[in-house]
Amino acid sequence: MQTVSVINKSYINGEWTEGKSSRSHDILNPYDRSVIANIRLATKEQLDEAFEIAKNAQKLWAKSTVKERRHVLQKAAEYLKDNREECVQTIVRETGGTILKANVEFHLTLEFLEEAIKYADEVYQVREIAGSSEKLNHIYRLPLGVISSISPFNFPMNLSMRTIAPAIALGNSVVHKPDIQVGLSGGSIIAKAFEYAGLQKGVLNVILTDIEEIGDGMLTNPNPKLISFTGSSAVGRHIGAIAGQNLKRVALELGGNSPFVVLSDADVDQAVNAAIFGKFIHQGQICMIINRIIVHQDLYDEFVDKFVARAKDLAFGDPSNPKTVIGPLINEKQLEKALQYIEEAKQEGATVALEGERIGNVVTPFVFTNVDNSSKLAQTELFAPIATIIKATTDNEAIEMANDTIYGLSSSIFTSDLARGEELALNIDSGMTHINDQTVNDAPNIPFGGNKASGLGRFGNPWIVDEFTVTKWVSVQTTKRHYPF
Repeated sequence: MQTVSVINKSYINGEWTEGKSSRSHDILNPYDRSVIANIRLATKEQLDEAFEIAKNAQKLWAKSTVKERRHVLQKAAEYLKDNREECVQTIVRETGGTILKANVEFHLTLEFLEEAIKYADEVYQVREIAGSSEKLNHIYRLPLGVISSISPFNFPMNLSMRTIAPAIALGNSVVHKPDIQVGLSGGSIIAKAFEYAGLQKGVLNVILTDIEEIGDGMLTNPNPKLISFTGSSAVGRHIGAIAGQNLKRVALELGGNSPFVVLSDADVDQAVNAAIFGKFIHQGQICMIINRIIVHQDLYDEFVDKFVARAKDLAFGDPSNPKTVIGPLINEKQLEKALQYIEEAKQEGATVALEGERIGNVVTPFVFTNVDNSSKLAQTELFAPIATIIKATTDNEAIEMANDTIYGLSSSIFTSDLARGEELALNIDSGMTHINDQTVNDAPNIPFGGNKASGLGRFGNPWIVDEFTVTKWVSVQTTKRHYPF
């Protein structure tokens, strides 16, 4: 892999391109705030140029063969595998994620890339629909065109790849903007992999810039047919409004407030094991993270005691230490928000079952009990190592509480009765429910996405194929048709 200092540029039309802004951005290590790389930001003009290049490149890439597309994807995967250790270390340094988190992210990145190889043949295949003896009806999937891709700071590599790989596999081109805080793992490494793979110039363009520089340029440019975004619900609504005005498709994976429901017949020890992982992986900075732990009153005290004991012993500090579980939050703004949530929760009257602290840029686990499900603490996507445990008087009330949120991304239910658990899962208004597991699950062959304020559309094979292609009906009249006039 080229060194970070060489790939700290945008990738436009197959060339590593210096940004033309007068402004630059230092990518910082969230743990010690040391500078990893300095990025000269790309301008709005460069962004518009990238979209025009992508439009022209897509016309040629749409004519590529299945063999050509598969070869590119396979070579990109080969590059990542050959450079696994440097990829993992870059994720650790840039996101503040632990080594465990970085390996999980890298593994998911490869899975999305390798899954895309399987459906590179979905475009241009003809499907025949029954018609009359005089007419043949042929249905095709065609490449959609240019896709605008925007990815977040928390899992930048795999959340970028899950848009980029399917788009390329299906004959589309991409203009991709990672969060500038993680521009290397969210953009440059991926661009380098596809450069190595010999991808046609202009099919993938990675823009290293920020909103101050480009405004709504990723949304308002006339060339993209679809906007793929992972991030907050507030920004998602803004994107949806602009996309609607311009009749663009969207694939939006937005915020969450995932409930973890412990029913009266649950295995408490296993529920605690799952809840500790699903609450504290990557310091809680995951859209699917457990945000509310809802426990039946018969198990509440036992669950709280065991959960607090486990949370108290989680190792924290430098994420490059393999033993670390709790690393830093991404930046000072997120730290201040987390500390504000904690103070407000105390003022609201929630009980502090475990008092954490800020140590440098790390917030150690906080656990609040006797939390009101309608409180600000319970209804806020916390994105921090702050656990809230809520008591339910009945199993049915627990399910009602789980649904009492504007979000509907992930959820989970712990129970000894698997059939009843699956029945109750269908009553939770979320895109995903996991029985006897925690809420943070992903795979390239499942319909990943949310309901309500958690988004629109579904990632994963085969659902992403419909999102990233356009369906065309071609009819063939095999005999002369007689018309009434």
